[in-house]
Amino acid sequence: MPPKDKEQWRRDTLDPVLKRFPERKVRFRSDSGLDLDTVYGPADPRAHDIARDEDVGYPGQYPYTRGVQPNMYRGRVWTMRQYSGYASASESNRRYRYLLEQGQTGLSVAFDLPTQIGYDSDHSLSQGEVGKVGVPISSLVDMQTLFEGIPLDKVSTSMTINATASVLLALYIATARSQGVDSQALNGTLQNDILKEYIARGTYAYPPTPSMRLVVDVFKYCAESVPQWNTISISGYHMREAGATAVQELAFTLSNAIAYVEAAQSAGLDVDRFAGRLSFFFAAQNNLFEEVAKFRAARRMWARIMRHRFKAEDPRSWILRFHTQTAGVSLTAQQPDNNVVRSTVQALAAILGGTQSLHVNSRDEALALPTEESAMLSLRTQQLLAYESGVADVVDPLGGSYYVESLTNELEARALEYMDRIDDMGGAVTALEAGYQMREITDTAYQHQREVESGDRTIVGVNAYVDNSLPLEGLLKVNEEAQRQQIEGLAKLRRNRDPQKSQQALNRLEEVARGEDNTLPSILECVESYCTLGEISQVLRKVFGEYQGAPAV
Repeated sequence: MPPKDKEQWRRDTLDPVLKRFPERKVRFRSDSGLDLDTVYGPADPRAHDIARDEDVGYPGQYPYTRGVQPNMYRGRVWTMRQYSGYASASESNRRYRYLLEQGQTGLSVAFDLPTQIGYDSDHSLSQGEVGKVGVPISSLVDMQTLFEGIPLDKVSTSMTINATASVLLALYIATARSQGVDSQALNGTLQNDILKEYIARGTYAYPPTPSMRLVVDVFKYCAESVPQWNTISISGYHMREAGATAVQELAFTLSNAIAYVEAAQSAGLDVDRFAGRLSFFFAAQNNLFEEVAKFRAARRMWARIMRHRFKAEDPRSWILRFHTQTAGVSLTAQQPDNNVVRSTVQALAAILGGTQSLHVNSRDEALALPTEESAMLSLRTQQLLAYESGVADVVDPLGGSYYVESLTNELEARALEYMDRIDDMGGAVTALEAGYQMREITDTAYQHQREVESGDRTIVGVNAYVDNSLPLEGLLKVNEEAQRQQIEGLAKLRRNRDPQKSQQALNRLEEVARGEDNTLPSILECVESYCTLGEISQVLRKVFGEYQGAPAV
């Protein structure tokens, strides 16, 4: 006869076995520090909601816990979008075309550090950084080279850019125009999430208030002129990479999203005009079940926030669509082949959690930018999961699991506690100006590192199962000649452009920035007059000032 309840099972079945065979001497908990029971069932406090339709329901229906589409990957698999860019626009173009030929279904552009913070490749602060962590883009000529031979009405493009997001969007639109493609046909995503830069990443340029204005200007412009474009990708990824837990990733990402919606509403935008084009970007870490639960909780939380807090009426405004990248911070220089396994588990979590697009990190990225061979292996990982594993055949296959539903509910509850504290402080912007999110992430990152160094947290190949294997050979090295050619190209651009036309465009941008009109049309005029990214950014620095950083943590 089966036991009547969990306590009876524990007393009659589990405890006698534990007396003979004790459990491992570790604390069983999730990466967010949630204590994990041996088994979960209907009597568990966080599992009882499984039967409540308003909490779980069916895919494609509010609150979208089980997915945003009723048949998910049975209709179309996620977009396979490998993040790449390095050396020069021409080199990156060759990599993009190669990946598209290998079956990649979307582009994801990595920009170098000078481009991210608004400096041209020939600026003194750019020396040694040009093309190192992404592609250098200083002008319309660079952008046209980057997408040469790639019709922009036929491909979806994600651009990871924040402080200079308006400029890169304008460059993309101008490049499309040069191909004869109308902006109405463009499809893609602009990261454009400046708040997480102040919290975790650091590639900001201007203070928070004018930066938020630039974000809202993109919302307004795209609502009219680029209607298929996702105007922001609100990112928890970089906060997670900095050391945040899954709970903090949820809480800080959704609090930032609330701040963007409030800013747009304050600027006079109706929530249902822009909310359907908001998208999100999350990390997939090693703890498979916690990550799946995190994605499910995020959808449900956002649906409720939009429907009840912001009174959105269009169901598209309730839907949280997200891109996922596997965890770069989990990659190890030691035994780099282990990274293939780590990234596969993380990718599986993203798929089981219902992601809309996915990037899988490469095995050599703890040592260098990925080689063509390792980038292809990462793409093949996605393709194997899509077409050989069966995980794309059923929607939310872990839904209804007592454990997964318990984790989903627990993560939501813990994240809401954080969000309530941030609301009490006055919102995400006020909290980050006080350094709150940074302190919380720093504390958890410190605790994680202590656990690794003490051996309480096992990292295979680093603090356990260590060997003396030789490092990888044939790592990608960025051609130093590319920087010289990039600088020469900039000099040529400045010689050949109409100096009066470009200066007049910059002057108009300054006027607009000092007023209240949308900056995007003036930025677009600048890029089509062959003003450089650095020149445009300098005008905005002149008007807005430069952010000096949050309080010390």
